[in-house]
Amino acid sequence: MARAKPLADLIGACVGPAFAAQGFASADIISVWPGIVGSRLADACQPVKLEWPRRARRDAEGRPEPGTLVVRVEGAFALELQHLAPVVIQRVNAHYGWACVGKLVLRQDRLHRAPRRKPAPPLDPVRRGEVAVAVSRIEDDPLRDALDRLGIAVVAGQPR
Repeated sequence: MARAKPLADLIGACVGPAFAAQGFASADIISVWPGIVGSRLADACQPVKLEWPRRARRDAEGRPEPGTLVVRVEGAFALELQHLAPVVIQRVNAHYGWACVGKLVLRQDRLHRAPRRKPAPPLDPVRRGEVAVAVSRIEDDPLRDALDRLGIAVVAGQPR
């Protein structure tokens, strides 16, 4: 019986060529950007592309010259990010384990963000209890937890 593959294993093949066209060797810089620069910086800036030097020179260890990371930043935050550029470069290089970024270029623009969803209204305890009772007879823990979350989502979406 074939097991389902995690989406993370399959998504690289789909978006890999698009990221490669922007100079990124892998798509992980986008997904781990908040972990690299911190949530405060990630809320105000996003990596756009990594530009490599036209002449491909290599250092003594065989690594290419550092590239230029182009970052989209919201206007009000650009000055602060300009001052924090050495820190951002150091964090990106530390993440990858080599000096892949030597310069940071800022492009002031709006960030492309997914629309924020409103928080769900509090769930009625009686309805929550109904869901708990409905899934209590299921012996498989992961299945019971998944159905519990599904039941809560369904009940929360229904009018009272």
